[in-house]
Amino acid sequence: MLGIGLVNMLVALDQTVVSTALPSIVAELHGFEFYAWIASAYLLASVVTVPVFGRLGDYFGRKRFVIAAVITFTVASVLCGLAPSMLFLALARGLQGVGGGMMVGTAFAAIPDLFPDPRARVRWQVVLAAAYGIGTAAGPSLGGWMSQHWGWRSTFLVNLPVGAAALYFIWSHLPNLHRPRAGGVKVDWLGAALVALVLGGFQTLIEAVPQDGVTPRNIALAGAVVVAAIALLICEKRAPHPIIPLDIFRDPQLVTLFTLSFLAGFVMFSLIFFAPLMLQGGFGLSPQEAGLLATPIALCIALGSFINTRIVIHLKKPTMILSIGFGLLLASSIGLSFVRAVTPHLWVEITMGATGIGLGFILNNMNIFGQEIAGRERFGITTALLQSTRMVGGMMGTSIVGTIVAHHYASVVGRTISVLGTQVSAQWVPRFTDPRILVDETMRDGLMAELARAGLDASALFDAARDALVASIHIGTMLTAVAALAASLLVRRISHITFRKAGTGAPKPEAPPAH
Repeated sequence: MLGIGLVNMLVALDQTVVSTALPSIVAELHGFEFYAWIASAYLLASVVTVPVFGRLGDYFGRKRFVIAAVITFTVASVLCGLAPSMLFLALARGLQGVGGGMMVGTAFAAIPDLFPDPRARVRWQVVLAAAYGIGTAAGPSLGGWMSQHWGWRSTFLVNLPVGAAALYFIWSHLPNLHRPRAGGVKVDWLGAALVALVLGGFQTLIEAVPQDGVTPRNIALAGAVVVAAIALLICEKRAPHPIIPLDIFRDPQLVTLFTLSFLAGFVMFSLIFFAPLMLQGGFGLSPQEAGLLATPIALCIALGSFINTRIVIHLKKPTMILSIGFGLLLASSIGLSFVRAVTPHLWVEITMGATGIGLGFILNNMNIFGQEIAGRERFGITTALLQSTRMVGGMMGTSIVGTIVAHHYASVVGRTISVLGTQVSAQWVPRFTDPRILVDETMRDGLMAELARAGLDASALFDAARDALVASIHIGTMLTAVAALAASLLVRRISHITFRKAGTGAPKPEAPPAH
């Protein structure tokens, strides 16, 4: 469990440490056209590999895949730290994503192998939550400090000691557990390739449509995704050992959980991404101040998970904890929708803390409930699909909320500056419609100097732009509130789940089946 916890910390550290180093990376390597791919390449590779390796772990045991994942991730981190160009860095981040997807798809599914008793499993989930909370909370400040003192390359190399420790514990102590099968397993490689095409194309479409609109290229991409999805359905119906068993979607309980996971990702990633933007760009706080106000999210995920382990096993209806968790996300979304620059920071921290505790009640429990419903034969694919749907929900959430924020902000700023006259509006509106002027100190100072030379009130224009950004993000957080409300109502569709004590231990290690 220490090894799996360190794997979780690796993922959390990489997601947060690297983000603070991106400005320094672009300044040294240039190649701004690849900027978005530093994040997108990792996410795309992760989404594609999670379900594939989750299913392979069901067939062949998980230990070998967890070891391969840690090695892949750590080697890719070294390549990222040595990157001579942005293109090389984007490709190395894609390799990192493969390792990260393998870890998520197999490491979490190894927990029910170790602890067949779901009550014991609930207690041990706090190790994962604590590791994730530490990695997420320490990541931004650690990344900023390392970038400032040792350069941006050190932010990738910090994965080496954590990866080495995780590899030691997993190699030495994680048993290779899997259930014996009659006959060999024929791996559904065509299905795996089609899963990659569908998920990869869908993510690319989600990112492209808000930026470019409904273009012929995006229409063609959407058509290709639909064709690949139909081909995947046909392939999985015929495959003797499908990567994604379609009958898993005939269980309404699991479909409900997958939907809840999607909504949880929608809310979580939207709040984590846009709340700091509101604090920094809308309220004019420094990155450090905004980071401190957002820190309770990460810390309270661990706190919520710890509280959860104490109460969920004693509830007559354990699924009630999901309703409480989504209720907290609903309250925090509504709370953020009314935050203003004059709002006391304590209120902001309480709202962020409610988000973290809500997620602590939701994320681990959905894994456990899904595993109980699906059964041991499908631990891996069920856990992997829960992770995948959460990531897809996060992509959809940040894309939809980002589109709403960008369009509303541009509209309000355009109307505000238009009162200065058509000629002035045509000159300055394009400069103000990019929200980066509110968070990038260099861009802001340069624009304010130009406005002063033109005889315009720069402070008043920037105040108007900040108000527009805050109002736009408030609309986005109200949308997350709607998603959280829908999820809290949807929980009632899950039948009663009882944490029964397992009568037998974990399956004994067996020789891997023949290919």
